[in-house]
Amino acid sequence: MSQSLNQPNRLGEGGRIDRAHTLSFTFNGKRYQGHAGDTLASALLANGVDIVNRSFKYSRPRGIVAAGAEEPNALVQLGSTEAAQVPNVRATQQALFDGLTAQSTNGWPNVQRDAMSLVGKLGGRFMPPGFYYKTFMAPASMWMTYEKYIRKGAGLGRSPMERDPDSYDHLNQHCDLLVIGAGPAGLAAALTAARSGARVILCDEQEELGGSLLDSRELLDHQPAAQWAERVVAELAGLDNVTLLPRTTAHGYHDHHFVTLHERRTEHLGETAPVVDGYRPSRSRMHRVRAGQVLLATGAHERPLVYAGNDVPGNLVAGAVSTYIRRYGVVPGNKLVLSVSNDHAYRAALDWDEAGREVVAIVDARQSPDGELVEQARARGIRVITGSAVLEAKGDKRVSGARVATIDAAAFRVSGQAETLACDTIASSGGYSPVIHLASHTGARPTWDDEILGFVPSLVKGVHAAGSARGIHDLAGGLADGAAAAAKALADLGRTARAVELPQVDAIREGAACALYQVPHEKPTLRAPKQFVDLQNDVTAAAIELATREGFESIEHVKRYTAMGFGTDQGKLGNINGMAIAARCLGKSIPEVGTTVFRPNYTPVTFGAIAGRHCRDLFDPERYTPLHQWHVAHGAEFEDVGQWKRPWYFPNRVDGKQESMAEAVARECLAVREKVGILDASTLGKIDIQGPDAREFLNRIYTNKWTKLEVGRARYGLMCRDDGMLMDDGTTSCLGENHFLMTTTTGGAAGVMEWLELWHQTEWPELNVTFTSVTDHWATMTITGPEARNLLAEITDIDLDRERFKFMDWREGKVAEVPARIFRISFTGELAYEINVQANYAMHVWKTLFERGEKYGLTPYGTETMHVLRAEKGFIIAGQDTDGSVTPEDLGMQWAIGYDKPYAWVGKRALSRSDTRRTGRKQLVGLKPKDPAVVLEEGAQIVFDPDHAIPMPMVGHVTSSYYSPTLKSGFALAVVKGGQSRMGETVYLPMADGQTHAAEIVGPIFYDPKGERQHV
Repeated sequence: MSQSLNQPNRLGEGGRIDRAHTLSFTFNGKRYQGHAGDTLASALLANGVDIVNRSFKYSRPRGIVAAGAEEPNALVQLGSTEAAQVPNVRATQQALFDGLTAQSTNGWPNVQRDAMSLVGKLGGRFMPPGFYYKTFMAPASMWMTYEKYIRKGAGLGRSPMERDPDSYDHLNQHCDLLVIGAGPAGLAAALTAARSGARVILCDEQEELGGSLLDSRELLDHQPAAQWAERVVAELAGLDNVTLLPRTTAHGYHDHHFVTLHERRTEHLGETAPVVDGYRPSRSRMHRVRAGQVLLATGAHERPLVYAGNDVPGNLVAGAVSTYIRRYGVVPGNKLVLSVSNDHAYRAALDWDEAGREVVAIVDARQSPDGELVEQARARGIRVITGSAVLEAKGDKRVSGARVATIDAAAFRVSGQAETLACDTIASSGGYSPVIHLASHTGARPTWDDEILGFVPSLVKGVHAAGSARGIHDLAGGLADGAAAAAKALADLGRTARAVELPQVDAIREGAACALYQVPHEKPTLRAPKQFVDLQNDVTAAAIELATREGFESIEHVKRYTAMGFGTDQGKLGNINGMAIAARCLGKSIPEVGTTVFRPNYTPVTFGAIAGRHCRDLFDPERYTPLHQWHVAHGAEFEDVGQWKRPWYFPNRVDGKQESMAEAVARECLAVREKVGILDASTLGKIDIQGPDAREFLNRIYTNKWTKLEVGRARYGLMCRDDGMLMDDGTTSCLGENHFLMTTTTGGAAGVMEWLELWHQTEWPELNVTFTSVTDHWATMTITGPEARNLLAEITDIDLDRERFKFMDWREGKVAEVPARIFRISFTGELAYEINVQANYAMHVWKTLFERGEKYGLTPYGTETMHVLRAEKGFIIAGQDTDGSVTPEDLGMQWAIGYDKPYAWVGKRALSRSDTRRTGRKQLVGLKPKDPAVVLEEGAQIVFDPDHAIPMPMVGHVTSSYYSPTLKSGFALAVVKGGQSRMGETVYLPMADGQTHAAEIVGPIFYDPKGERQHV
């Protein structure tokens, strides 16, 4: 084949690129050209770029090794502007676009001449595993300085310093079958499921769907395999029940078949998302998929052999050579030496030869390889050296030769004289490792398969694997296995799969592979030139051997000591080789050593994709009640309560001057106590609870009893954490025999909902009960005060007679002609009604109340007044009067604890601990300042002896403190050690300005202690 004049390694024809569409890009400040369909890696290789980076630890020159997600070296920094910077992008996964700007993440002053490389050359032998731990131990005060320069030298890219111009989003999806991987097995599986009517999502991390079929030498139905893939993808794209997601990586497998997918939506179009029809789409999307069944068709990664100098640019895995030639029309060199342990890798030599370049030799570790591909190579006159391997790659910034010798793999020794072959490229293949990462995310440990010389996934219920993902590497077997796995998945869903006629495969006979991981050298591993296992983290075979000598036997310990499989690599190329080396050094088998645990993410995911739209104004979005605009129009001042904007107080203008907060609150308090006030309480959390076991669940989650609560009644309840400390409180009403409405604090609603689900899903799954948040569905208006009944009676058809509608009752009817629920519940100690209506009708009801309420002196009040009124009654606010260390007994609420309930409620056992039973615990009390004009500071510390030497023993603190216009004095709630037994005693509160306030300990109820006013 001819070559392109502008791109020395580009073939004149072939590949799946669009040669009519030339793209310009910049790498390390130099301009190059590529074509549409290229990756950055293929374009760099086409232009003869050898060094793409410097290594992590030794700053050695590194070139491109692979062609996909397993690439360890070609991590680049993208972006021509500061705002567009993206670090550590794999060049093999970045589609080329016009104007792309990239640079190496390591190398100073540049990647060709890196000053740090001198440290690697001269000091590399003195930087074994644990070097940093052992060297920079002392002086301890210098570690922060050491760390600064160590991190600077590591070169892992940098984050942008300006605001990201792009947006990102999330999409929640459901499907019957999620197929991960669109190679032969994945396409066969998706086609089977789709034709059977199942809802299918098919995703693949590559730019095109088709996987290995896109560069396969094999024929399907006597046609190129890629054509069959194109036909299947076209059929799937035309089906309504199928979602195709190219450029989408499944990076995390979570519980209950919840899989997160990262779709790179516009990263192939430009460094920022382009404007299309006046709209800028999101740069990437996080799909949150809940699947009925999951099928892993993730394929396999080819293992490179571990030999001396295997990191010099020009060393590649064999499969990558074929991919670059057949898919991108790029030959990454001129003279190839291929070192293999299996037949499949011979494809690289055949493709290289067909491209018109010289195959110097195929070096096969097996004594007598005899497969069809071996015969084809020999028939072409390619030299095949058997029983041998490449011992060492020669060269510095590019391979210049390969030292080859016969070896005894079983004895791990060189058995013959070495021969040096002149070449500029070495490709190697030590076998194929199924991609087990996602299966491992489920917690299932993989198992070793001697037949394929690799780990295969262990699968939890509802997860299936097919094709190379479970060690079936031949094309015919992969297609059949994909279809069979899909049929099994559908059967597990109760569906019947339609038979799919698979294409005929012209099978290629292959011989057995041999087990070869590390190639022996004439010198011992510790003395030989560096043999790299993990190219991304600069982990060598000598490092692993040294780790085992130093006593690290667990492969997890070896991993952490050497950094093998760390970072973005996650052991894709090196883990099996590293385990094999550790096994040899420990005298164990690979399955005895085992594999490390793979965790999400499979490949890096940008913070933008993780955050989605939940940033800037939407990071902590403001929530408004349905009545918010009325509050704004009437001059309310607001405070933040959780995410809600709640009216704080409503200042009036008096004689042309606006009221202060104190004046407004005093007016609002007196209006409630003397006439009637109205509060927008829509923000209270509301959770609809239904199911035959709803009562039982309430009995277990609350401290008090719920078995006998009648329909039409409400009850106050306390909720504790499992350590016995109060976490929330509120009322729960019985709407039906198996139907309840729970209210929570405004700020605690989400936490309580999560708490209920946690206990139901993990501890009591046998209970038949469901929870639905309905906070936003219902608007709540509280009218309270002596005139509340008279006002409400004018606009409701509900009988409000005090005997027929008692305190803690609820009724259903109409208010202002709107269907409503009315709860006779009071948080002020006055006659009160909580009116609940569908949120869309709230404004109408609110305005009607004000139209009728003018003659009763109806006054809106905010949260500050609410706090004063509730504190006068001794009603607590969870999170303000409690701090996570207060039990219901500390609050004096023994009346709300059901110690004799048949089932232990959450927190009951904790209340019997010695700590919660001891005397001297902080207990809720009231404080009455000796000076009525004093309003104690919330949070002020309390002491018994103001003259005690500093540091004074603190015995409590003020939790709530206000001035009461009703009491005409300041008052407070506080927690004091042994406070409930200290009534009438005087305590002191030293202040920062030198003053000391005195206060009397009193009961927490300051107003209407008998509760008569709320029962009228």
